[in-house]
Amino acid sequence: MEIFGYTFADEALLEEALTTPSYRMDVPSAKDNQRLEFLGDAVLGMLSAERLYAEFPGEQEGSLTVRRTHMVSAAALCEAAARQGLAARLRRNKGAAELPRNAKTLADAVEAVIGAAYLDGGFAAAKRIFAALELDANAAADEWSGNPKGELQVKAQAMKPPRHPVYELLKTAGKAHEPVFTVRVTVDGLGSATASARSHKQAEALAAAQLLCRGESKTGTL
Repeated sequence: MEIFGYTFADEALLEEALTTPSYRMDVPSAKDNQRLEFLGDAVLGMLSAERLYAEFPGEQEGSLTVRRTHMVSAAALCEAAARQGLAARLRRNKGAAELPRNAKTLADAVEAVIGAAYLDGGFAAAKRIFAALELDANAAADEWSGNPKGELQVKAQAMKPPRHPVYELLKTAGKAHEPVFTVRVTVDGLGSATASARSHKQAEALAAAQLLCRGESKTGTL
């Protein structure tokens, strides 16, 4: 059986990698892909770190970590899964609804396939899968893309004297199953910004992005 340009010698490994936990609702004895996902996550981390270490020789650990986060994020893996038509090959419970493009199940399956390939053919096999996923473009973008909190942290610490962003949860509104969080971030000397979102983490990120934009519009650079 072939997937992502690699042909498995042990087809049972690939079958397991493509078996989602929901499939066990119909076949309780089936082995799902969670163990392979655990292994694949570690292998993917190693492969992406190796690639970034070689491609960005002048960067330090912090920048490389941010790039790796973008490179192998759940969103990036889901996009790769969509390009490869992975959803159609997954084993799921009967009557399951169509998976949305950003479903975590897809990202988990990608990692499981990498883990299975590693067991089947070692790092050489895993590297073939990694290359087929075409994840490099995500790391080539601006290192802070999608990470306004990290950017604000670094730029605040570069001020004289160094500052630290302070995040404050102002309120939580909405229904219990659909809460809306309102957060304010403050950096001494820069001011503050407030934002609301469906998750605490997202609200903090939006507030940080607003403060960054406000600082850039006032000074041309933060």
